[in-house]
Parts: sequence; C-alpha cells; structure tokens
Amino acid sequence: MSSSTKTVEQKREERRQFMLEGNLLKVIPVIALPQVVSMLIDSLYNMADTYFVSQLGKAATAAVGVNDSLMMIMRAIALGFGMGASSYISRQLGAKNHDEATRAASTTLFTAMGIVAVIATTFYIFRSPLVILLGATETSKAFSVEYASWILFSAPITAATVCLSQTLRAEGSTTYSMIGSVSGCVINIFLDPLFINVLGLGVAGAAIATGISKFISMIILLMPYYQRKCIIDIKPKYFTPKKDLYAEIARMGIPTMLRTSLMSISTITINRTAATFGDAALAAISVANKSLRFVGSAVMGFGQGFQPIAGFCWGAKKYKRVKKAFFMTSAIGVALCAALGSFLFIFAQQAITIFSSELDVLDIGMLLIRSQCVVLPMHVWVMIATGLFQALGKPFQAGFLGLCRQLFSLLPCVIIMTHFWGLTGLSLAQAASDVVSFTFALIMVIPMMKELNERAHIEGVD
Repeated sequence: MSSSTKTVEQKREERRQFMLEGNLLKVIPVIALPQVVSMLIDSLYNMADTYFVSQLGKAATAAVGVNDSLMMIMRAIALGFGMGASSYISRQLGAKNHDEATRAASTTLFTAMGIVAVIATTFYIFRSPLVILLGATETSKAFSVEYASWILFSAPITAATVCLSQTLRAEGSTTYSMIGSVSGCVINIFLDPLFINVLGLGVAGAAIATGISKFISMIILLMPYYQRKCIIDIKPKYFTPKKDLYAEIARMGIPTMLRTSLMSISTITINRTAATFGDAALAAISVANKSLRFVGSAVMGFGQGFQPIAGFCWGAKKYKRVKKAFFMTSAIGVALCAALGSFLFIFAQQAITIFSSELDVLDIGMLLIRSQCVVLPMHVWVMIATGLFQALGKPFQAGFLGLCRQLFSLLPCVIIMTHFWGLTGLSLAQAASDVVSFTFALIMVIPMMKELNERAHIEGVD
C-alpha cells in the first residue's frame, strides 16, 4: 500500500472513529454547525433575490414568491436523490463498505443532473401556463415567466449542488459543504444589485445571479473530491446504473421527494389562495415565509447534521448512541429554536419592513410570522424526528411524517380555515398544521425509541 493510500485510509478510519466513539457534545456541533451555516446560506439566496427584487414593486416580489414553488419542485427531485444516497452512504461507511458508498455517490450525482435537465426542459416549454398554475396573478405573470426561464435553465446545476452537499454531509464532511454554500451566496449577493439595477435586467437579473452563484458553488463542492480530501470519491468511472443501487437510493429518496414535492403543492395552494386576495397577500406570504425559513434553517441544520451520526452508528450497531444523539440534538434544537423564535416574534415588523413597508403587506406578514414563531420548536422537532427515520433507513416512517405535515395537516387547515376566517385563517393555517404534525411525530418516535432499546439488548452492544 502506498504512502498516499495509507493517508486516505487513515483519514477514513479517523472519521469513522470520531463519528462512532467521539464525545457527542463535541461530535454534534462539529458535524452540525457547518450544516447550520449551509442552511442559513441557502435561505439567504432567496432572501437576497427578494430584497433586491422588492424594490421593483409588489408584483415583482410576488413573482419571486410564485417561483419558490418551481424551485422547490426542482429541489425536491434533487433532494430525493441526494437524501436517498446520503442515508445509504452513511450506513455503508459505518459498516466499512467504502466502495459501495463511492458508487452510490457518483451514480446519484450524474443521474440527478440528467433527470432534472429533462424535467426542466419540459417545464421551460410550458413556462407561461406553468406560472399561472403556480399562483401568478395577471399583474405578476410577466415577471414570473421571466424569472422562471432562468431558474429552469440553471436547474441541473442546482441539482448538482444539492447532491454534492448531501454526499459530503453523509460522510461528515460538512465543513466542505458549508464552504461551497457560503462562497455561492457571497457571489449571489454581489451579483444581484449588479444585474438587477446596474445592468437593468430586473427580475431576470436576480435569477441569472442565482444561477451563476450555483455554478460556482458546484465547482467548489467538487474540489475536495478531486483533491482527495474526502472519504469517498466522485468520478464518472464510478457511475454504476444498476437496479439494486437505484433501489437502495429510492428507499429513502422517494419519501424525501414526495415530502418536498408536497411542500411545493402546499405552497402552490397557499399562493393560489392568497392570489384571490390580491398581490399584497401574495407578497406578504412570500416575504414572511422567507424570514421564517431563515430562522428555521438554523435549527434544521442541527437535524441534518445529526443524520450522518445516526447513520454511522446504526450501520455499526451502536443503537444506544443513536438514541443518545437524538435526544441531545432535540434538546439543542428546541432550545435554540425557542430563542430564535422569540427574537423573530418581537422583531416581526422589522423583518417585514426589510422587504416591504406597505401597510397591507406588513399586517398580513406579521400575523403569519408571529403565529409560526409560537409553534416553531414543534416544527423543528418534527424535522429532527424525520431526520432520525431517514438516517436509519425507515422509508415508511419518514415518508408518513412528511405526508402528515404537507398533506394530512396543512392542506386541510388552509382550506377549512380560509373558508371560515378568510385571509386571517390562511395566515394561521401553517401554525395550526405544525401542531397536528407534532402530535403524529410524537406518536411515531416513542416506538422507535423502544426498538433501539430492544436492538441494543439483543445485540449486546451500545
């Protein structure tokens, strides 16, 4: 074995031992904090677009909100591949199956880019009726079509950044993932005013800036693989389009794709309902959701950072450590979320006025933000619980929790509460659905904890 090979093997074993034996009070922050930053940066992409586009008026702001649904659809497909591979890779690395993990990473990346490219091309052809379906009003339609065109053009690149970020996270290399996200966001924030205002490209400029920044992020995310700084490798020669490998990726990928797709459907339903109340309501919901997403992303990063730890430990049959990591992550996440939620509740008005100072937008947005801040700890705990099931390769539980929040809870709340209380009901619907989904999550996590105890007892290991 060569010296360089020994170095790589030692790195793999050190990473594995850190995940399986390290003090969780150190392991969780080391793995999770870069993911927290990555999630925050991802939120900043859309917030930057909304901030600069909001200077063009309510219709332009509404157009960005409408296209959030389109970006969610593209992201849902990429996340389906990325999260499915991430869960499988973590468990394979925990079981010391390095070659299988490498094949999964390479196959996932190239397959996701190809499929997203085909879907984006189809959507581009029908982009005009598509934005109407997504909830665009007559006044925001032209802006929406313009923005969507460039978002679809850059969709395969976006898919690549999502998959690369997930495969890096799967092996615990969250710092590299963070560097790629931060670099892209800084470039995006710089390019937005240049393209929108200086070059006069308007709404299209925001989308072009996002596409360019995603491309640069993709290049940066690829660098640690080709510099051999990662545990696994990604190269075309490892592309293995085999039925059994796709089946493993699909086990966790399909529930993730369904959950994220349903999020898109829920957003479309909310946008279409809000559109009946005018551009102010549509713009307010767009602005409020971006502010909430920024705060929620900080804590959801802990949930995603927890997943590779749980996957490694599950693959190595260290079941008590999985349980301990879950409770520790939950405590940190809920406490942090309560603090951040309280802060945003107090400064809800200031958060809205960053994007819009119009009174009708302000009133609607403040109600939506404050109602969701109250239940934010519940929402984030559901995300952590979902992450537990994803990490352990439990597709039914992970998929069911996603369906609970987006299908069984949110859509009925939107329809019923809007019918009885109009725009006020629509603004409170998400908060109500979070309470319902928390109840379902609690019911499902209890037997999972019992299963971990039983497995630890049977195996006679931690």
